[in-house]
Amino acid sequence: MLKIKQTIIVEGRYDKAKLSSLIDANILTTDGFGIFRDKEKLHYIRALAQKDGIILLTDSDAAGFRIRSYISGAIPQEQIIQVYIPDIFGKERRKSQPSAEGKLGVEGIPTDLLLKAFQKAGIAVEGQPSPQKPCGRQVTRVDLMEWGLAGGENSFARRQQLLKKLQLPARMNAKALLKAINALYTYEEFLTLL
Repeated sequence: MLKIKQTIIVEGRYDKAKLSSLIDANILTTDGFGIFRDKEKLHYIRALAQKDGIILLTDSDAAGFRIRSYISGAIPQEQIIQVYIPDIFGKERRKSQPSAEGKLGVEGIPTDLLLKAFQKAGIAVEGQPSPQKPCGRQVTRVDLMEWGLAGGENSFARRQQLLKKLQLPARMNAKALLKAINALYTYEEFLTLL
């Protein structure tokens, strides 16, 4: 079982139940969009972030990104570790039909992919060597523009292809992609993925 010091923020109770079977950590739910009305919970999340940092893990659909954006805007970025699950289409077992976008949420993601998402974010998984954060030259916004991944004609389509290849959510914008790239790869490693 993966032991984590930071509090993990997820959307709902089924996400929390799934993670609790894999991870020994404080796991807090946003109650979906309830976080927008619950100022006490947001204050609590800020306090947790200030103490040990938080791990933000939401679904890869529009609602998940809206919740992620809200919390990320309320807390200094250096206190947040962003964990992204890939876009996988299907439906959770407990549901009679897929979500509006047809994507699996945190609760429906296979265990191995969920643990891989934590590893990609730089969080060590028990029994695995601790991931090393890349150092040296970082990919910049200008690089993304030169490679046609931001700010140009067809950059959205190119970025979508890259996100799929990297198993990251299609909803990631260029800024989020840039953060993920620099957290996961050295400049040289990333060049081989283009």
